[in-house]
Amino acid sequence: MPVSHGFWLAGAAIHLLLTFNVLTQWMHQPHFRIHHGTPAWFIPVVGNILLPIAGVRHGYIELSWFFFSIGLVYWIVLKVLIFNRIIFHEPMPAKLLPTLFILIAPPSVGFLSYLQLTGGELNDFARILYFSGLFILLLLLVQWRRFLSAQFFLSWWAYSFPLAAFSIASQVYYQQVGHQAFQVIAYGSLALATAVIGMLLLRTLAAIRDGSLFVPD
Repeated sequence: MPVSHGFWLAGAAIHLLLTFNVLTQWMHQPHFRIHHGTPAWFIPVVGNILLPIAGVRHGYIELSWFFFSIGLVYWIVLKVLIFNRIIFHEPMPAKLLPTLFILIAPPSVGFLSYLQLTGGELNDFARILYFSGLFILLLLLVQWRRFLSAQFFLSWWAYSFPLAAFSIASQVYYQQVGHQAFQVIAYGSLALATAVIGMLLLRTLAAIRDGSLFVPD
């Protein structure tokens, strides 16, 4: 625990400084345009929503609520901006399409963090977070042809951690409700995440072997 405690404190401090730095740049930059926005922008700011998962276990309840609040509010803000970019502007280039899966991560991780903050109680808000992630996953899965038809890029690794986060959230949700339908979702999401990460590893190794991994635009 002391090692975990030290790593958590260091990670929390670094992430907060990164959040300050990124938001300051966004507020005072002259060059960003709407087409620059992708769900990858969630990572430095919305990533704060991850910290309560371990923070609560180390006794930092109020600090964990602080980080959760940052992640939750800026998830909503950035999600609106991303959907504005997707709906009203030029479609994302094919190599950035996998980043849409990052939309799954904030509600999935937020669900896990919220349960930690509330002592494991599955209430209505927790359900909203989980089912928001489930809906986004289903929305993207029905577009599977669009994703599989794209050329392989390193950006495909954006499939990995959101699917893994949703798989964990689904297993926890099944433990909470015990309904067989959620057992199917839990095992199905685990199988999907495992298969996708295995495929990504094989595709990456193949791209390294044939020299196509790092190709300039």
